[in-house]
Amino acid sequence: MSHAVSRLRAERLALSVKPFIARGSRAPRCPRCRVIDSYCLCAWRPQVAADSAMCLLMHDTEPLKPTNTGWLIADVIADTSAFNWQRVQVDPRLLALLDDPQWQPYVVFPGEFVEPPERVTTQVQPQPGKRPLFILLDATWTEARKMFRKSPYLNRFPVLSLQPEQLSRYRLRRSKRDDHLCTVEVAALCLELAGDQTAAQALDAYFDVFSTHYLGAKFKLALDEQDDVHQRLKPFL
Repeated sequence: MSHAVSRLRAERLALSVKPFIARGSRAPRCPRCRVIDSYCLCAWRPQVAADSAMCLLMHDTEPLKPTNTGWLIADVIADTSAFNWQRVQVDPRLLALLDDPQWQPYVVFPGEFVEPPERVTTQVQPQPGKRPLFILLDATWTEARKMFRKSPYLNRFPVLSLQPEQLSRYRLRRSKRDDHLCTVEVAALCLELAGDQTAAQALDAYFDVFSTHYLGAKFKLALDEQDDVHQRLKPFL
């Protein structure tokens, strides 16, 4: 399967009237991992299997940002799909995925913002003959709330409300609240709830290595590939 976010990025670039220029884009980046070449992450991409699948609904320029963590999900979880979110026009490929009987879709969103509350669950309920498909709204918190409200085709699915005990470790963009997890952290928690423990641990460790490489490149820090962050990921390579 091709890399879902890479494909969506190419589609989004093809529609752009002017080039998208990310911060720090003057330095050459590895086209595969989006990190500056001398801090390339490709050798650290984990190889694990998962029964669960991910569906990323991405807001406008998210696929273009090198800090986007949905890309990491597609690196690790083979059954990852990615679609550009639009308020009026829905990608028919997304609708076909949601109608595929092999999947049990869950919209991942905080339960306190969901009506009626009967839609909300905190558990992944196994369904005979179906695999869990987690629909993640990949956007800023303000954008995600708008996407949730204005996507009526998602209303027929249960809403999985996560109860994370840890604060977010995301350090690549500014956030006003530490309890707002980034997309890859949400995906790892979903995998854990679904029983995909190995994939959850691998994705969590991969995120930490990505953050280390990205910030190392940003601040010109020396990398120590024997540190605890890298060693935690090694069993999944």
